[in-house]
Amino acid sequence: MNREEQWLLPEGVEEILPERAAVIEGLRRRLLDLYTRWGYELVFPPLIEFLESLLNGAGRDLEIETFKLTDQLSGRMMGVRADITPQVARIDAHSLRRKGPSRLCYCSTALRTRIGLPGASRIPYQIGVELFGHDGIESDAEVISLMLATLAEAGADDVTLELGHVGIYRALVRAAGLTDADEAVLRGIYLRKARTELDAFFSERALPEPAARALAALPWLAGEDALAQGRVLLATASAEALAVLEQLAELVARVRATHPQVAIHLDLGELRGYHYHTGSLFAAYRNGVSEPLAKGGRYDHIGEVFGRARPATGFSADLKLLVACQGTAVQPGGILAPAGSDAALLAEIARLRAAGERVVQALPGADNLPAELRCDRELVFVEQRWQLHSLSS
Repeated sequence: MNREEQWLLPEGVEEILPERAAVIEGLRRRLLDLYTRWGYELVFPPLIEFLESLLNGAGRDLEIETFKLTDQLSGRMMGVRADITPQVARIDAHSLRRKGPSRLCYCSTALRTRIGLPGASRIPYQIGVELFGHDGIESDAEVISLMLATLAEAGADDVTLELGHVGIYRALVRAAGLTDADEAVLRGIYLRKARTELDAFFSERALPEPAARALAALPWLAGEDALAQGRVLLATASAEALAVLEQLAELVARVRATHPQVAIHLDLGELRGYHYHTGSLFAAYRNGVSEPLAKGGRYDHIGEVFGRARPATGFSADLKLLVACQGTAVQPGGILAPAGSDAALLAEIARLRAAGERVVQALPGADNLPAELRCDRELVFVEQRWQLHSLSS
């Protein structure tokens, strides 16, 4: 390995330099303050846990994404979290054990073994909220509203909200009487949106006609007319699926009432996180961008392995993606103070810092360049007192 290769970072791993780091940190603080105003409490799940705890229940879908290592103290296998949501569910179910609804938020890094999309990071700076203990439309609507408020705080003003519900598909699978093996095949076809394979799947199986017809059409029930078309299609296929559709329609109405400016795109055949989610699915996209800015949904059984199968809904986002919505940030200036230990000088520096100013004191013998130190003013001793003077650009 030559000297240049020693400084190369692994693919999907990046370092955050000062200017961007300042923007990310500023957004983090504003968002956590926002969540506090909504009643969400901050938690700090551990970076690593024993593997059986980290990947229990719904977390098992994350196994391929999880880095594994051996704990030198116990000899047991541990994992570095690839997603924080299962950890927050454990905190709610096992550590807090509250009777009523619990609102929790978090912000920290995760680590993934693979890159989701070209150019994506394997170390997302994940921020999100989780609402436990309520299974109604109201909690889904609250979480979606907070997700949209998050994007507004980040400066995303061209957002499309995609909504779906895995319960429609699940109800139709039961109505069609599909075996687990056939359902797994069908789900793969759905995820690929492979129309020819879908036609072949139903032609090779004798299934109840209304349910089979609905399952064949579901992957393409999307857009403005999805609710109307879905009502017609599901009326004879499954009363359960139709009831779920009406729940989704109510959620859409609530979101439109509180966020009339947000475009809503319905996708009734969306199965993202099928084993993980149990109800509504939602994701927010910027126009022309394929990767969602934020995503979430309902996952009512996630705490079951920890002794409490509490209803749950939430969303998460990567702060590093959110800051891209803000464009080029204007960095705050600062004050360059001269080197020295004069009592009056140190007192003035302390006063300015206490007032919220950014003050950098020069170091003797160093190149204290104002541009590199991001200082636009300097502290000078004039007329027997310390004064602020502007620095020419």
